[in-house]
Amino acid sequence: MLTRRTALTAALAAPLAARAQPAWPNGPIRIMAPFPPGGSVDTIARLMAPSLQQALGVPVVVENRSGAAGALGTAAVARAAPDGQSWVLVFDSHATMAALNPNLGFDPRRDFAPVMLVATAPMLLTTPLSRPWQSLEQVVAAARARPETLTYGTVGAGSLSHLTMEVLQQRGDFRLVHVPYRGGGPLATAAAAGEIDLAIASRVGLGGQVGHRLRALAQSGARRSPALPDLPTMQEAGFPGVAAEAFWGMLGPAGVPQPVIRRFHAALVAALREATLRQRLVEGQGVDIVASSPEEFGAFLDRQMEQWGRVVRERNIRAD
Repeated sequence: MLTRRTALTAALAAPLAARAQPAWPNGPIRIMAPFPPGGSVDTIARLMAPSLQQALGVPVVVENRSGAAGALGTAAVARAAPDGQSWVLVFDSHATMAALNPNLGFDPRRDFAPVMLVATAPMLLTTPLSRPWQSLEQVVAAARARPETLTYGTVGAGSLSHLTMEVLQQRGDFRLVHVPYRGGGPLATAAAAGEIDLAIASRVGLGGQVGHRLRALAQSGARRSPALPDLPTMQEAGFPGVAAEAFWGMLGPAGVPQPVIRRFHAALVAALREATLRQRLVEGQGVDIVASSPEEFGAFLDRQMEQWGRVVRERNIRAD
């Protein structure tokens, strides 16, 4: 009798439990791009949005809210309701936020739910075509001859591109002048105009200028990218151990229900399998699609935060 009563109770409760779980998505989905328009985060988010919109059946809106090296827009999502309507596409700077600014106001790890490591890409050290250098070795020789004279631009102080250049200068015993910009769009514009001697960012972050107005000298990955098989790595140019890659990943506010995360993850996977989108990302923007699981992205962030946080502390680097 108790068994029958328990079964009846469960049967009656099931519709109530189903009704207690709100349908998702239940309105437009916001993807925060915490950098200015024209940069890599903005570009990748906008390329993915139409496919996600088709998969989920609701409008997917990309919102730019730049400032504080990505912290401003990222903080807005940390404070958003964990209902699956707000997400943020973060850049590699997410891994160094806490080390750069102890008073950030949110925890880049605990206050977010990992969804996917979307893609990675080597960073390219480039120079305007008007400059004479044809290789990283020639840049190093010029920098040693005139210390703290040559300039290099990045997407901001404490970005992975900045930290990579700090390690490169330390290993090579030369000094450049760092010029931080507030995102890939402003950096690409300045580099193409010849306002700086060097610029380092991913190919997508350089706004399609590589091979047109910018000459690539070296790539930062541990091995040569298939998209740039003739471009040497920094390690091959004489700097063993100097290797890093830009990355882009999707996060939601902490507390987003796991069924929602799984469905959004599935929509991302489906989008990234589309031939047209893959071509635009891989061939057009020079990124390597990863499409990790949420758990893999969480572990990846832990490693990145530990590795690059240590560089920030050792080099005593501060945010802009």
